[in-house]
Amino acid sequence: MSSADSKVNFGAKANLRKWPSLENQRREDRPTYLVLEGTLDQCISAFMEKPQATRHLYQIHTSPQPPLVTEILSPEHILELSRLREFLRIRAAQGTFLRSFPLKVMRSESVSAHDA
Repeated sequence: MSSADSKVNFGAKANLRKWPSLENQRREDRPTYLVLEGTLDQCISAFMEKPQATRHLYQIHTSPQPPLVTEILSPEHILELSRLREFLRIRAAQGTFLRSFPLKVMRSESVSAHDA
């Protein structure tokens, strides 16, 4: 899979939904209800703020983005997308940081420090 194939639009419209529950168990005889209408990013963040013990009651509905995003995201899938999102944020921040320091400057400083 190329990096172009694995892009995820975290700004896509999405809904965080919750299963009705009894004693922390899904009531699958009832439909899910809307908790948050927003972007995929916002829904992932809201999901991650939920107590871990209740996350199995939630799912995100969004437009499919093959191959990584399906129409209905399970709690396990949401966790993986959250990890991917954080990885991409860190990678982007590092890239920005490294681009702000030209390689020539970094080399000349390390040589100067070594010679001193």
